[in-house]
Amino acid sequence: VQLQASGGGLVQTGGSLRLSCAASGRTFRSYAMGWFRQAPGKERDLVAAISQSGYITYYADSVKGRFTISRDSAKNTVYLQMNSLQPEDTAVYYCAANGGNYRVDNEYNYWGQGTQVTVSS
Repeated sequence: VQLQASGGGLVQTGGSLRLSCAASGRTFRSYAMGWFRQAPGKERDLVAAISQSGYITYYADSVKGRFTISRDSAKNTVYLQMNSLQPEDTAVYYCAANGGNYRVDNEYNYWGQGTQVTVSS
């Protein structure tokens, strides 16, 4: 599966952005999907994930209540709605696909190209 992320940009503290990740192929429903982020000098961390069915989601503590992950199988797209953005949310955001358990980080083996999110204070 090939992934194409979009929607990043520059936003002020407290603002919102919605990231999109379009997947190619007819097997989108077979994959759990996740959004990771990597800030300069830091490791890449899983921010949010959604199961193949779309019924189960996971959020890192740092984004709970602010970010929402969703998927549209008709459009082969996964979204990350980000509200109440803070400067510490600044990072490159990557979408990824996982053919197994949505919570197992090292099973994400298909990656998009990354999209920059910058939150100004």
